Amino acid sequence: MSTDTTASVSTHILDTSVGRPAEGVAVRLAARAGRAGDWRALGGSATDADGRCKDLPDLPEGTTHVRLDFAVEAYFEPTSATQQADAQQDAPANRDSETFFPEVTITFAVRPGEHYHVPLLLNPFGYSVYRGS
Repeated sequence: MSTDTTASVSTHILDTSVGRPAEGVAVRLAARAGRAGDWRALGGSATDADGRCKDLPDLPEGTTHVRLDFAVEAYFEPTSATQQADAQQDAPANRDSETFFPEVTITFAVRPGEHYHVPLLLNPFGYSVYRGS
């Protein structure tokens, strides 16, 4: 939750290759104060069945930059929930199990008092990200 002196962050992932939320993706959160500041790991979470991380740690006062690290390679492995969902959905049954981007790192600037929702649209060979609401 943001305050007048801090910002807050939330995220979710949609697997655009199957048109479903990406469940079980590990997400790490780091922050720094200023461009020259050192990154400070704040903790992490994993996406739920709706593809959302609802329990990311609060940002410390003075944070100006935030980094979200998404560990997506394991999600695309054949034993993942996504492959199981493929069997139940009208989705590509023989999707290649390799992913071009094993990790996705998004770095962005924040201002105190603002909330930043950062959705990740993901597939095995590409991704897109934007500031949501």
